[in-house]
Amino acid sequence: MNKILLIEDEKNLARFIELELQHESYSVTQAYDGLTGLRLAEEEAWDMILLDVMLPGLNGIEVCRRIRKVKQTPVIMITARDGLSDTIDGLDSGADDYLAKPFAIEELLARMRSLFRRSGSLNDAELLVCQDIKLDALGRTMTKDGTPVELTKREFDILLVLMQNMGRVMTREMLLESVWGYESDVDMKVVDVYISYLRSKIDSPNQPSIVQTLRGLGYVIRK
Repeated sequence: MNKILLIEDEKNLARFIELELQHESYSVTQAYDGLTGLRLAEEEAWDMILLDVMLPGLNGIEVCRRIRKVKQTPVIMITARDGLSDTIDGLDSGADDYLAKPFAIEELLARMRSLFRRSGSLNDAELLVCQDIKLDALGRTMTKDGTPVELTKREFDILLVLMQNMGRVMTREMLLESVWGYESDVDMKVVDVYISYLRSKIDSPNQPSIVQTLRGLGYVIRK
């Protein structure tokens, strides 16, 4: 039975989600504020965390950031804030998916199933190398010319997919599906935003970008 930590301060909504998840044979523990949720997230083992953004005590963005310092537990953010900048903030904090309120419980369940299917699917023991970039997929570290470079979770995952498919053009749809999941409703423009972030960290000044754009097609890293 999968253990779910639900951090949501709207008690009626939390109870509804709990009952629906229990009906699907999930084990659910609730927390109604950010500090309690963070403590539970850090102290116990969970298969997934459902995390509201607007929480008393400590907001969900900060809760997720602190969780990511110690654990890689899959996190779905649930929030009434659904602007592009809010979505990017949530994903950059380390969330694996972002679901806006109000939502159908069927959509939440589908996103959970999708995330369970792809949890760990990006890990690979192989050390990937391209030019002066070395990517350790298992250790989730990256170096450029021997110097460690800190990437966000999404930046790392995008670079990993591109390097695992060197020489193959990856469309925005393919990157979105590989990194965010098939059932995600994240706007495809977010892929372009993250490619821009990634280039700013891995490209050398006055040199062509390692991640090439093929207009109308997508992105590719060539050997």
